[in-house]
Amino acid sequence: MKLQELRPPAGSKKRRKRVGRGTGSGHGGTSCRGSKGQNARSGGGVGPAFEGGQMPLARRLPKRGFSNYPFKKNIVIVNLDSLKAFPAGSVVDPDTLRERGIIRKSGDGVKVLGKGSIDHALTLKVHAVSDSARKKIEASGGTVEVM
Repeated sequence: MKLQELRPPAGSKKRRKRVGRGTGSGHGGTSCRGSKGQNARSGGGVGPAFEGGQMPLARRLPKRGFSNYPFKKNIVIVNLDSLKAFPAGSVVDPDTLRERGIIRKSGDGVKVLGKGSIDHALTLKVHAVSDSARKKIEASGGTVEVM
């Protein structure tokens, strides 16, 4: 057996129905849509939520609440563990975090959280800092500046 001799099993491949290609094909004329009616028209048929004219479920149920999604703030989280990559005395801001590959984009702001520990002094210029992170940074001799 050669690669070019391989064939799929008999009956596993079905030819697609080519409609609207003349009466001799057996699928011409009305193109297997029957005659007249909503489903015979181009763009015809009913939507997925159509319930035969009765009031749809989405309109029968009461509407409650609201979504805050358009106003959501995308805050990027950085833990103290990842700040160990910076040498002592360096200034850490969203641009330097992006250059080091710690964050991909700063979004609507960068917040530093207190997971882990820091041994050397750093100057942080970020949008928000948790209380525990602020205490650990200031205990190691660093400073925190909120933008």
